[in-house]
Amino acid sequence: MTIAYLLIKSDLGAEEKVKEQLEQIDQVSKVERTFGAYDMVVKMESENIEKIRETIAWNIKKIDKIRSTLTLVKNENN
Repeated sequence: MTIAYLLIKSDLGAEEKVKEQLEQIDQVSKVERTFGAYDMVVKMESENIEKIRETIAWNIKKIDKIRSTLTLVKNENN
């Protein structure tokens, strides 16, 4: 199992709509809204890193009102 965390910046006022769309994606296990440099942190789980990479590229980055993302992949040894 591969776990990744995705930090997301969205357009002002679009946070709740983006959160709802993220929660519909199979590999997304949790979405939390945050304050600070990023608007949300998303926990993703999948059988491998390739599936996470595909989901980010083909599903998440295409959501309207997402401005940028930063992906952190959990170290498999922890």
